[in-house]
Amino acid sequence: MSLALPFQTAKQLAAAVRKKKIGCLELLDLYLKRVEAYNPELNAIIATDIEGARKRAKAADKAVKAGKKLGPLHGVPMTIKESYDVAGLPTTWGHPAFKDTVVKQNAVVVQRMIDAGVTLFGKTNVPLNLADWQSYNEVYGSTNNPWDLSRTPGGSSGGSGAALAAGLTGIEAGSDIGGSIRNPASYNGVWGHKPTWGVVSPRGHALNGRVAQADISVCGPLARGAEDLEIAMDVMAGPDAIDGRGWTLTLPRSKKKKLRDFTVGVILSDRNAEVDHSVQSAIQKLADFLGKNKVKVSDKARPNIDTAELGDVYVRMLRATTSGRLSDAEFQEAQRDVAALPDDDLSYFAQMQRGNTLSHRTWTQLNEKRHRMRLAWDAFFQDYDLMIAPVAQTAAFPHDQKTIRHERTIVVNNKKLPVVDQIFWAGYASITLLPATAAPIGETKEGLPIGVQIIGPQYGDYSTIAFAKLLEKEYRGFEPPPAYS
Repeated sequence: MSLALPFQTAKQLAAAVRKKKIGCLELLDLYLKRVEAYNPELNAIIATDIEGARKRAKAADKAVKAGKKLGPLHGVPMTIKESYDVAGLPTTWGHPAFKDTVVKQNAVVVQRMIDAGVTLFGKTNVPLNLADWQSYNEVYGSTNNPWDLSRTPGGSSGGSGAALAAGLTGIEAGSDIGGSIRNPASYNGVWGHKPTWGVVSPRGHALNGRVAQADISVCGPLARGAEDLEIAMDVMAGPDAIDGRGWTLTLPRSKKKKLRDFTVGVILSDRNAEVDHSVQSAIQKLADFLGKNKVKVSDKARPNIDTAELGDVYVRMLRATTSGRLSDAEFQEAQRDVAALPDDDLSYFAQMQRGNTLSHRTWTQLNEKRHRMRLAWDAFFQDYDLMIAPVAQTAAFPHDQKTIRHERTIVVNNKKLPVVDQIFWAGYASITLLPATAAPIGETKEGLPIGVQIIGPQYGDYSTIAFAKLLEKEYRGFEPPPAYS
């Protein structure tokens, strides 16, 4: 049965506009009414430009009426992660110091989505510095999960995932350095794609006008259907104006049309980040389904990588990447912490502080290890098309804002474990620059969504999305949270 209009995919919404079944302004107002009704309890959408959006929707209606050539997302109402620059709105990353600083120019991704026809009307919430699997900050407050308001929607693109799941927007874009697209997709029961590093320009996705591209970090789409991810990648991907003078991007399209065309590895858990049995069970159920449908599935196949080393390299390089935003006082504190650490302390805090103070010499040594792992993954993909893995250790967990992140815990298999353990599953693809598509595959007994990440070879973005499209068609489609349908 077809989903109600607010829960349809961006592709379906654009088709309705092209066929003149609904006008662009009418569609925008439909979503704005839902935002008015539902957003107060969710706090997913935290900044809007309603007047500007209505003007753009009216212009979009005129284009339809005039028979002009329309973009692939013409008339689709859109919100976007707060961390993107949108002309006329502030970009704060949750910092009160930037709440009144209005941005003058759109980020590259923002402009490309607008050029594709979206009616951008607002921004969605994030954690401070985009550094949490929750989405709360002093500027905009806390965002709740539409499946259970007492739980996190994930982070750092938490507002994006919540707004999509609740039917408050047509399509979204987020960013991902530590699972920040995949995690909210899993927690909210939607789709998200972490692209291969470097294929989507991050220009304009930065705080306070920074322009250098960060290691590991990527920009990518979230949506209520896998095909929307493909459409969005068609729009987003490619070099910015400077790089475009010298190179073009041609991501290979998947030639596989059926699930049984794929050869897949499956991993349920790892000694470095134990996964809750509810998540393992959902992934195993998917693996069993694939096997019954003649997909070549292996639960033994792995890249030749020491996963403890992978986790270590990822955490230190991740923290090195974000260390530039530390104040002098914070950096000096990290140096003092490292000096006092015993060599055998491999806790997250220890590795975080080592990463925060990493010398360039050590960084290059870790980078060599990273690229050896990258080659190991490439060897794996000579025999297997994809790897299916957990997105996180659990489904969405209850709000916990009492202490700093690395001191918090989550319950995994009836044990309290450090919440930061699950950074491992973000790094499983991220440290080696690989694409990964998050797709919903089930629910816990409490009715919380469970997602899986589909990891592919470097530049195999359309292969992971193609597999997600087939799963959506043959295994599980989008299901709205009961309170919002």
